[in-house]
Amino acid sequence: MSALVQRLRAARTELLSLAGLRLLPLSVAVFFLRARGRARRRRDRFSLDSAARPSELATLLALAEGRSAVVELGTGTGWTAAAFALAAVDRRVISYDPTVRPQRAGYLRLAATAADRVELRALPDHLGPGPHDPPAQLLFIDSSHEREATVLAFRAWRPALAPGAVVVFHDYGHPDYPGVAEAVTELGLSGRVEGGLFVWRA
Repeated sequence: MSALVQRLRAARTELLSLAGLRLLPLSVAVFFLRARGRARRRRDRFSLDSAARPSELATLLALAEGRSAVVELGTGTGWTAAAFALAAVDRRVISYDPTVRPQRAGYLRLAATAADRVELRALPDHLGPGPHDPPAQLLFIDSSHEREATVLAFRAWRPALAPGAVVVFHDYGHPDYPGVAEAVTELGLSGRVEGGLFVWRA
């Protein structure tokens, strides 16, 4: 494949991704554009490659509507946690990730005061919630993507789910992360697939 064809395909993928911005609340779309610009300027390929796409974010935020207690497993550089906080002024987000990425603080600053409602915990997700945490109304699993680790994380958090809670697995069906679908099968969960997300309701 020629370099030109590769660049054209990359540009098309980029345009399709950015088209999803219209589905997002304005504050989240602005944050996403600013975060993406910062990542490009700093050549932060990890954030550009790993962050949820606008269409996925739109689905996540729709599922989170009316839910004030959100838990994310796998913070990465904080784009999704910031989006959850920006989308609802009464929402608290607790995000777990034992790997603290130095870029994270800069991206969270782009979320302004919404970042004050994001609590980062440099802890493994299989430890489950803290003793005084509220029941999780939405649990977003986007951490190791390995089958065994995903199963352990879900089992650790299942008792901490609020009635009617939603659990969302990221990268379901992704060819590079077969462990996510394998974990869902092992857990015997019945739900629906929306793009690269598997959605299960408690």
